[in-house]
Amino acid sequence: MKTVGIIGGSGFIGSHVTKKFLQEGFKVRVSATEIDKTEKYTHLKSLPNAEHLHIVALNVENKDQLKGFVNGCDIVIHGGTPFQLDVKDPKTELFDPTIKGTENFLEVINETPNIKKVVFIASVGAYNTNFPLPAGNKNPDESFDESDTPFMSEESHPYAQAKFIANQTVEKFIRENSDTVFEITSVSPTGVMGKSLSNRNDSTSSGLQFLFKNKIAPNPFIQMIYDNDVEFALVDVKDVADAIFSASTKKGLHGKNYLLSSESWKVSDIIAMLNSEKLNGNARMVYKNDAAKQDLGIAFNPAIVPLTEFSKS
Repeated sequence: MKTVGIIGGSGFIGSHVTKKFLQEGFKVRVSATEIDKTEKYTHLKSLPNAEHLHIVALNVENKDQLKGFVNGCDIVIHGGTPFQLDVKDPKTELFDPTIKGTENFLEVINETPNIKKVVFIASVGAYNTNFPLPAGNKNPDESFDESDTPFMSEESHPYAQAKFIANQTVEKFIRENSDTVFEITSVSPTGVMGKSLSNRNDSTSSGLQFLFKNKIAPNPFIQMIYDNDVEFALVDVKDVADAIFSASTKKGLHGKNYLLSSESWKVSDIIAMLNSEKLNGNARMVYKNDAAKQDLGIAFNPAIVPLTEFSKS
């Protein structure tokens, strides 16, 4: 059996990725930032084939722990960066673990034998830090794909800035290390929606769906989304997991970063879908998914699928 190491494998996206690899017959090694807080990963132990699951303590800023985690892995997936909208100290809560963690990870995997594939779970923020608003170099009616010039603004949310810089760090590593024996592929999801596999209450994705369903605005950022009826690009968490598995197991994708997105809807219609109400508008394809469809073989679900699964959970 091949072994995959999934950093962040107990989070909202990571849990679905863990489930997918277990289903496909892999040994799965999942990181735990706080190994004593079993409530953060205990849901994984009830997944099919969980006898092949191993939970390992890991702080991504600790190189020695990173070396121990990736040693013996055929595939390593890095999705362990924090996704937080409310932050008090962006440097310690977002920038350090996201950027420094990425730098440490790249250094460690470059020194670890036998790794065949590395996949980064990036973010649409790697292409547009203004998300869900249009990129500053685009008009609102224009679409975005992987060939467009990425956009970053220091006025954007710190989370998006951190993901943008981390992705630039990965791209720089690829340019400067053309002789690596492993492939690196990244995926950049838009707004990830769907049902959580756990009862954790710290998932930003689940929290955002809850806020939209109940039209709650705990901060000015969310209130701005309601006030402007912002158009939001969405993607099913199950499609993201399938795309990550495909990117991990297919060859010839080195250096690629795939946008993972389905439909874009005004937030008023997202609220309507979450509450089984009549829609007022129509979907658009703001972030194109042609490359992911072709190379990764993903047939993206319409937004109603993950939103309905969440609302019924």
